[in-house]
Amino acid sequence: MRGRKPSPFRLRVLDGTQSRPTRDVSQPRPEAKPPTCPQHLSPSAKAEWKRLVHELYDLGILTNLDRSTLAAYCQSYGRWVEAEQKLKETPALLKMPSGYVQQNPWLTISSKQLELMHRYLGELGLSPVARARVSTGRRRPARPWRPADAFLK
Repeated sequence: MRGRKPSPFRLRVLDGTQSRPTRDVSQPRPEAKPPTCPQHLSPSAKAEWKRLVHELYDLGILTNLDRSTLAAYCQSYGRWVEAEQKLKETPALLKMPSGYVQQNPWLTISSKQLELMHRYLGELGLSPVARARVSTGRRRPARPWRPADAFLK
């Protein structure tokens, strides 16, 4: 498939790019309830899940079908936290028995998890750039234009 990925109807409505107020009937409408936390997540991943799930659900972005995407993000977050904790305990460069200096494996794990988190942040609308594209529809009231405004500046 070429071109941009199509965005879900709810995101287009929040973004203000939906030209007609009617629903898009071609897109599936999943059941509106927050997903349950998977049991296999690490403790730090579960904490991240609890932090995000209700906020995303209240915005209307998260449904039960998005459980695996959010779980993958949270697991990446948990692994990143673990790698960062290990990096505090060990140096970034390790001297091997052969005498060569090698990058700490925890640094590689941390970098890879940050990459994965970045991907999921965009999918879930959690990065600053993704949030800039989505608005909740609450706008400040426009100030009425007065002819004298141009002269008062």
